[in-house]
Formats: sequence, structure tokens, C-alpha cells
Amino acid sequence: MIGPGGASAGRAARRRLAAARRIVVKAGTNVVMRDDGGVALGRLYGLIESVAGLRKEGRDALIVSSGAIGLGAQRLRLSARPADLSLKQACAAVGQSRLMAFYEEGFGTLGIPTAQVLLTEDDFADPLRFGNLSAALGKLFALGVVPILNENDVVSTTELETPDAVPGRRRLFGDNDRLSALVMRHVRADVLVILSDVDGLYTGNPVRDPKARLISYVDGVTDVVVGFAGGVGARGRGGMATKLEAARLATEAGGLAVVANGKMPHVLDRLFAGEEVGTLFLPAAGRRR
Repeated sequence: MIGPGGASAGRAARRRLAAARRIVVKAGTNVVMRDDGGVALGRLYGLIESVAGLRKEGRDALIVSSGAIGLGAQRLRLSARPADLSLKQACAAVGQSRLMAFYEEGFGTLGIPTAQVLLTEDDFADPLRFGNLSAALGKLFALGVVPILNENDVVSTTELETPDAVPGRRRLFGDNDRLSALVMRHVRADVLVILSDVDGLYTGNPVRDPKARLISYVDGVTDVVVGFAGGVGARGRGGMATKLEAARLATEAGGLAVVANGKMPHVLDRLFAGEEVGTLFLPAAGRRR
């Protein structure tokens, strides 16, 4: 554990997590897809069932979902993740409709409507557009809808370009980790849950360091904490570094953030039952809601 308070602080934070009323769940590419490039149907439908359960408890929930480019590449029979920008756009166009179809079918069988919301950086930078977005999400929550959000990679290529592709361009987000944190802040959610293919934040790379240990909770994303982050994932755009940045944004807004393994069965059910799953990031004492 990192930060003051020891085990008692961790237990109190887990109780606060279990009581969250508005939740943002980010599902990474490695959660949505299998290692062979196909959709992980069982895992995805398990996630859908868990989010539906949260919704039926009266909680607001939305999903920021990756996977469109990967699903498009799979449908187009590409042997590897595309590097060419226009090919990435084409894959996103093909894959987004497939991705949404899975969510629509899964939630539909449980009697819960969904809504697709595709975002660009301008939706956060322009006050009018941001106001429209906030109003729409608020109304969807009131109507009992689960919004499914993703970056609009077909028309906004900033997120697909390499970091130095356009000198001087300041990015609001370049991956769904940061996007999910921005959404979490602006809808004033209680918690951001980032689901990936790792159990949480370790003190080192557990693949290379057998002594690396999972950190149960973090009180502040400090330089020491950032130093634990490794590189990017095999299919996704981000890695642990982008997840830590998302956690920092979420906790600076006074909310909680969790990084957990989306491949773990019933991971959301366990989290919101108060189990010690993943790494829980706490806001600074002065920022807690």
C-alpha cells in the first residue's frame, strides 16, 4: 500500500467504492478482444451483465469502450494492427458498427436500452458542444439508458496520429483511458473503473520481476507511482502510464479510480461488493467529495 492510513484507509475506500451511484467503466481492447483477434463474447457479455446489474440497482453507468479498430481489422482480415492512418480510419468505420451491435444485443436481452456516443476533442474544447454533450448524457441516465462511448476515429484523426505528427498540437486525449477520465470528471461520476488485461498497478513488471507485488491502493499519483508504469499494450494505444494519468485526472476531481483485470470473471460484481480487487486510487483529502 502507498499513502497514510494503512489497512483502515483501504477498507474505508472500498466501502465508498461499493456505495458509488454514478460509474464510468472503461473497457480496453484486450478486454473486448481475444488474443487471436476475435471478439471475446463471453467476457464482453459478462461485462454487460454486470453493468446491467448496476443499472438495475438504480446506479447510473456508462461504458467507454475500445475495440473498434481491432474488430475492423479482424473483419477486414488484416494480419496485424494497421499502421497507415487511412487504414486505421477504415478499420474504425468497419469495427465501430460491429462493436455497437454486440453491446446493443447484450443489453437488449436484459431489457436495457443503449446509446452510441462518438466523441472528438472538440466536444470537450468547445463550450457549446460540451454543454450539449453533458445535457444528452444526463437525459440518457434519466431515461435508464447505458451510453456506450468511444472516440470518433473516422473523422477525428488526432487520436490515431503519433504524438509528434503535428508539432505544437496539444491533445486533450489520445486514448480511451484519458477520454474516460475526462468523461468521469464532467459527468461528476463517483468512480472510474479502468478494465485492462493486468490485475492493477505493481511495484515492477510482474513478467520480468518475480518480486513485484500488486499495490492495493494508492493515495496520490506521485512521481514514484508513475515510475512503476511500463510500456504500451500489444493492441491498445495506452499502457499503465496512460491509466495512471487517467487515475490522476479522476482523483483530482474528487472521485475514485480503479485499475483492474477485465479478464477476471465477475470483476465488476466483486469490486462493487467491496472486495479488494485491483488497485484503488484515492483522491487527496482536500478533494474528497
